Amino acid sequence: MKAIVYDRYGSADVLHLEEVERPSPKGDQVLVRVCAVSVNAPDWRLMLAMPFPIRLHSGLRRPKFRILGCDIAGVVEAAGPDARQFRAGDEVFGDLAHFGYGGFAEYVCPSEKGLARKPAGVTFEVAAATPMAGTTALQGLRDHGKVRPGQQVLIAGASGGVGTFAVQVAKVLGAEVTAVCRTDKVEMIRSLGADHVIDYTKEDFATSGQRYDLILGVNGFRSIWDYRRALAPKGTYLMAGGEWPQIRQAILWGPLLSLFGSRKLGLAPAAATQKDLACLGEWLEAGKLKPVIDRRYPLSGVPDAMRYVLEGHVRGKVVINVAGYDR
Repeated sequence: MKAIVYDRYGSADVLHLEEVERPSPKGDQVLVRVCAVSVNAPDWRLMLAMPFPIRLHSGLRRPKFRILGCDIAGVVEAAGPDARQFRAGDEVFGDLAHFGYGGFAEYVCPSEKGLARKPAGVTFEVAAATPMAGTTALQGLRDHGKVRPGQQVLIAGASGGVGTFAVQVAKVLGAEVTAVCRTDKVEMIRSLGADHVIDYTKEDFATSGQRYDLILGVNGFRSIWDYRRALAPKGTYLMAGGEWPQIRQAILWGPLLSLFGSRKLGLAPAAATQKDLACLGEWLEAGKLKPVIDRRYPLSGVPDAMRYVLEGHVRGKVVINVAGYDR
């Protein structure tokens, strides 16, 4: 089978198309013919090995995961002896970040625990664009943020993969949503249902005087003190994505600042579950969610897709259409 592989850390130049052996399912694994896969932050972070502590998980000197790609959608071809949920012909989608990656390939063999059934009315590309970003938004807002109808919610970094889902999820949960993005993405964010949109090139949410019950930060970097200033009494700031300085501040300062006053600040870790994948699938099929797909590439175009994502101006998600399937 064809796959995009890499054997050393570095820029997208380390990625190359190679013919490799097709895997066989063992235990509770299933062999999936990959139809589509999307690019996520863990893919490029593992490729670059940045920040450096990632190497403790992915290999100090060389990559442990030779084939990246965590969000997939495809068709089950065969099942291992202990697999009970899926059989050949089932259409599935899922997040393989905790199951060895491997999505940038024609076939992959994950545990069935990382997959859910793809809704019949949803395309492979739409399904592949959803698992990690959708789960991060869902768990950040519903589970960590405990959003209630009528609350004021700010999504900082609303135009990226997680942000575009977060705007929609917050609306499904009944919040009044303010989204932060730059000028050329304002209309797109409005089309997703945001009640208010702040163009950060013209207005600073931290100094506007508006206070929010929940702020979900998925942008590149804003100071944790800026977020704290914009919180309502008893408000919560959650970091669900961003650059290393923002992550470090949430880890180091979040718990300490939460000790003083009624505002809470911290991280919103996420991990896909079959239950949440099924929830996202239902919302996709019902039209409550719609991933924004910025660009599509063939499997051989994964290096170019990575370069584009690393430029930092993606609207929503970038999808790899592995074998020319539906759109």
